[in-house]
Amino acid sequence: MALPDDFLPLDAIPEPLAAPLRHARERLATALEQADNLAEMQKREGPGESWLALAPHRREQLARVLAVSEFVAETLIRHPDWLPQLDALGELDAAPDADTLSETLAERLEAAEDEAAMHAAVRRFRQVRMLGIVWRDLTRPPGIDMWATAGAVTRLAETCLEQALAWLERHVEARWGRPGPRADGSEQRLVVLGMGKLGAGELNLSSDIDLIFAFPEKGETVGGRKTLEHQEYFTKIGQKLIGALDAVTADGFAFRVDMRLRPLGDGGPLVGNFASLASYYQDQGREWERYAMLKARPVAGDLEAGTELLASIRPFVYRRYLDFGAIESLRELKAMINREVRRRGMQDNIKLGPGGIREVEFVVQAFQLIRGGRDTELQVTSLKTALERLPELGLLPSEVVDELMPDYVFLRDLEHAIQALEDRQTQTLPAEELARERVALALDMEDWPALMARLDEVRERVRRHFDAVIADPEEADGDASAAGGGGIELEEWRALWRDEPDEEEALARLEEAGFTDPTAAYRRLRTLRDSRQVQAMQRIGYERLEALMPLLLDAAAASEAPDVALERVLPLVEAVLRRTAYLALLRENPEALEHLMHLCSASPWIAEQLARHPILLDELLTPDTLYTPADKARLADELRQALGRIPEGDEEAELEALRVFKHAQVLHVAASDIAGTRHLMKVSDYLTYIAEVILETVLAMAWKHLTRKHGFPLRRDGERCGQAPEFLIIGYGKLGGIELGYGSDLDLVFLHDGATRGSTDGDRPIDNAVFFTRLGQRIIHLLTAVTPAGSLYEVDMRLRPSGNAGLLVSSLDAFADYQRREAWTWEHQALVRARVVAGHDTLAEGFDAVRGEILGRERDVEALREEVVAMRHKMRKHLASQAEGDDFDLKQDPGGMVDIEFLCQFAVLAMSHDSPALLQWSDNMRILETLESSGRLPAEDGERLREAYLACRTAAHRAALTGDPARGDNADFATHRQAVIAVWQRLLEPASGDA
Repeated sequence: MALPDDFLPLDAIPEPLAAPLRHARERLATALEQADNLAEMQKREGPGESWLALAPHRREQLARVLAVSEFVAETLIRHPDWLPQLDALGELDAAPDADTLSETLAERLEAAEDEAAMHAAVRRFRQVRMLGIVWRDLTRPPGIDMWATAGAVTRLAETCLEQALAWLERHVEARWGRPGPRADGSEQRLVVLGMGKLGAGELNLSSDIDLIFAFPEKGETVGGRKTLEHQEYFTKIGQKLIGALDAVTADGFAFRVDMRLRPLGDGGPLVGNFASLASYYQDQGREWERYAMLKARPVAGDLEAGTELLASIRPFVYRRYLDFGAIESLRELKAMINREVRRRGMQDNIKLGPGGIREVEFVVQAFQLIRGGRDTELQVTSLKTALERLPELGLLPSEVVDELMPDYVFLRDLEHAIQALEDRQTQTLPAEELARERVALALDMEDWPALMARLDEVRERVRRHFDAVIADPEEADGDASAAGGGGIELEEWRALWRDEPDEEEALARLEEAGFTDPTAAYRRLRTLRDSRQVQAMQRIGYERLEALMPLLLDAAAASEAPDVALERVLPLVEAVLRRTAYLALLRENPEALEHLMHLCSASPWIAEQLARHPILLDELLTPDTLYTPADKARLADELRQALGRIPEGDEEAELEALRVFKHAQVLHVAASDIAGTRHLMKVSDYLTYIAEVILETVLAMAWKHLTRKHGFPLRRDGERCGQAPEFLIIGYGKLGGIELGYGSDLDLVFLHDGATRGSTDGDRPIDNAVFFTRLGQRIIHLLTAVTPAGSLYEVDMRLRPSGNAGLLVSSLDAFADYQRREAWTWEHQALVRARVVAGHDTLAEGFDAVRGEILGRERDVEALREEVVAMRHKMRKHLASQAEGDDFDLKQDPGGMVDIEFLCQFAVLAMSHDSPALLQWSDNMRILETLESSGRLPAEDGERLREAYLACRTAAHRAALTGDPARGDNADFATHRQAVIAVWQRLLEPASGDA
């Protein structure tokens, strides 16, 4: 049946493509006529009627598709019946789902009796589906975009792999049997890992597929005429599977298969067992293989076993630390590609050329390699998903992603358009005029110059963002040898580090750069360079050190105190010589180096913390958070997220994450303290928030651990406890008083309200009392256990009832009874500073009631005064300075912090029965404010005491950061001390003439 001349509307077709389209119509008309004649001879319905019945919008789509794609034209000329079939199935408007694809191909393969028939069925299936995919990509019905096209090609490849593998397994079973079971009795199948864009789920239209084959365990096949070792069986199956997709037959091929990403490439075995693969990646895996394995995903065969395999090699791919060394490898890989592009004249390659597809992929994968071990949200194979998550993690600004995403889509759309011309794997811009017209039409561009103008814009943006992430830091400012700290050029610093100038010249350069003691600085550098640790470094580590040191010396010279900065930073360099990723981190991030110099110059405590826990260097990369401590809500959220990334039950990783979190958050507080952006009271608030959030988390972890093991304990009312921990952690001392310092330990008391008798309800029940004791022990273990990141806090439990002689955990009733009957006055003083820092709200109300009752009882003031003064004198005897000098102990000497604390405690114990407002607070500053507002203390005295307390605490705080003893100059503090001593004498020792 002839197609009418106006069958294909030409209104939307550019003039240069009209003639080729008319020629295609003529060839189609001939093919349809032949198909109809054949159908008539075979007494069946031909496709001609269906073509003529195509709706007007379908004909417009057909004209557009034929004008662009010679692949579609040739396919329809050979198989004119496929278009009506796809139309009837709805595949011209929507992609079939994975189940439909699998069922359709499986049905076709049931009739295949040999491999040749299987090959033919797979190829015809692929061609029909590709016809639909190209059609949808060029016509863009609702819901179809580049990502949908890439996903459809991926599902097609996965279906062909799985169904061909299943057919082959059945086909060879009689001859070779099936693989023997694993040690646990489960079946074994070939594991097919998809790499590259197949693993990402983002194949292009004419992509080849990168695969790695594996199998779980060694053994022999069973049930066949011939027994094979698993290695031989899976190798043969793998070879046949490659042929099923890759071999060129009369029907063409299905997918080109590339196996070069397997261990040792073409020189290695085609298939490896899990143990050998894990061993290879651990011992021999190269940096580019980490890059490749980012995309690895099980796509056929035993998917569950494939997931198991990838989990075993995840530590090879994703490092636990921030791995800036990966950038060096990516930079080298990109440089190699650039050389190849220049050598082969491939500037028109939109994948490998400047500003091309590969550069977007490099940007995303750089963040995955560097941060994926810590930010597990980046452990995904999809570029789209990873790119979308970068702003959420604060790694790329939203504005950058808002540019990169559409630019990448444009490049991939252009790639698809080029490949749709002839179903050919190419990313090179066409040179022929007609092909250019076709590509411009596919992308709805006015003409080729308009398309090229848009491409140039896209490439320029991509290249700019690529350079911002991947470019060498020494080249980032244009001139790698530009003068930096002290007017010394980087090349001169490099020569000095290498000991190239003689000593006299080196000392002169150091002095010129601002070092006040160049001899000491020179000696330190030589000591490091000549040390056994440096001499024993492996090549890559030594190269990283060589690259870092000029930048480090430059940054030290540019700091306010070069000598101090260098002295404090070099121990950190020594500490990370065996963990050279940190050398790369500092080398790749000059701003982080500046922050490092600033913080270490200001505080030896920070320098020591960084040297002890180099993982904290990661925090220098985000100045916004480095100098802005999180509030309690954000702390809780960040810790929840950090622990949420850890697999269930991995206690070691949880302990490590808790410690890294604590050290990092304390560093934020110290950095803000040094920068002067936080008042002392706020610094203590933030340090206290950190402790509270950690205690709440540790309590929840311990409760979950114990209840899983032993079930839930009984409450005092006979009911069972629930999921929320029914337990209290009481903070005393600095924690209770919201006055934590950088090295403060935690004074804690544990309370519960469980039944005195009874047991838990789990499979391994224990007595109630034993449960709560173990809960307390577990909490202490979680806080004090030493991991590679150190411990969380030192814990002091001596303030519990009866001290070290008492029970580790008390019931609330027993605690109240002890406070009423047995507690000493000093224990009631300590109770003034006590408050609930973690635990159950209802129990907390009970504790507050007990505290209020004990502190608010009426006392013999004279007797109280005598006991408080006696205790203070005893402390001074043992802890205060033994002789007067130019300075004094900020905490223990007369007129210091402890005197003010004792004044507050005495006031609460003596006056709160008449002034209950004093019971509200556990911190000294607000107790003093309440004494003043309630008329118990003259306003002038209250203000002087607060100023004195704040001055002493500030000085002690600074001393902790600078590593100095907590002592103050008498001359500076004379007024404050006199004010404190005067109030002390009036309130506590009125008959005494001095302190």
